Amino acid sequence: MNEFNQNNIEQKPTRDGFGEGLLIAAEENPDVVVLSADVAKSTRCDKFAEKFPERFFQIGIAEQNLAGVAAGFGVSGKIPFISAYAIFSPGRNWEQIRTTIAYNDSNVKIAGHHSGLLTGYDGATHQILEDIALMRVLPNMKVIAPCDAIEAKKATIAAAKIWGPIYIRLAREKTPVFTSEDTPFIPGKAEIFWQSKKPQVAIIGCGPILYNALLAAKELEKEKIGTIVLNNHTIKPMDEKKIIEVAKKYKAIVAVEEHSIFGGLGSAIAEILAKNCPTPMEFVGTKDAFGESGEPKALMEKYGLGVKDIMAAVKKVLRRT
Repeated sequence: MNEFNQNNIEQKPTRDGFGEGLLIAAEENPDVVVLSADVAKSTRCDKFAEKFPERFFQIGIAEQNLAGVAAGFGVSGKIPFISAYAIFSPGRNWEQIRTTIAYNDSNVKIAGHHSGLLTGYDGATHQILEDIALMRVLPNMKVIAPCDAIEAKKATIAAAKIWGPIYIRLAREKTPVFTSEDTPFIPGKAEIFWQSKKPQVAIIGCGPILYNALLAAKELEKEKIGTIVLNNHTIKPMDEKKIIEVAKKYKAIVAVEEHSIFGGLGSAIAEILAKNCPTPMEFVGTKDAFGESGEPKALMEKYGLGVKDIMAAVKKVLRRT
């Protein structure tokens, strides 16, 4: 995917892809059900509720109960998707997810919406930057952070076909749609989205911020700094083989995520490399800080998640090789 169109690129929130994926998954399998915490429209479950009213359950603003009810569905032959804002699910109901869903290996799919700084003006109380860390630590839990709306649709459809608890991280803000229906998506398998002729650094990212990584790669190419950009949409289970392969080949890694640098994608990469292939790394993410109210793109720049920040991290890690 070395060429991508920056001109008039479609903008669409990943939550839209989730809603589209739900309808397809439900058509394919009558056991798919959806539970909402009174946020069906904003988490894009409303179309499912209209088409499959007998398979939609409005639990209300009670995220702990949401997890418990879903756990029951998940051990009874159904495939429940629970849909709520990530700050409340898994933020508020983490213990219920741990004990009723993960501990029982219940077949529940957890859609965490409005994640990250892209939640914008709702501010720190709603901009969860810790959810990947919360979820990847749980036994039995898989974690996926789609990079755009098309990949979110694919992730939702795939989740319905995979046994066990899965967390899908989704955003509210419109972001570039830079994959296509033909772009490969296999849970647990990272894909190279950009490769220079002479790569020196591997940029590994997940979620909508991956687009910034691609823009940074193009700008670095002009400065004769070669990179590859790896879409690591599945944070758990990680594609360890690919991570080790690129670390050995390119000798330096930059992790990019719209999440705290503690416990997220970068930490997961570092854990793999510390054990298998110690490699110089830099981390692009939020730095031990809460968010704040503001325009989403401005927040991304303020918190060091912009294109220039990724470029600076690449140059910094190169100086250590």
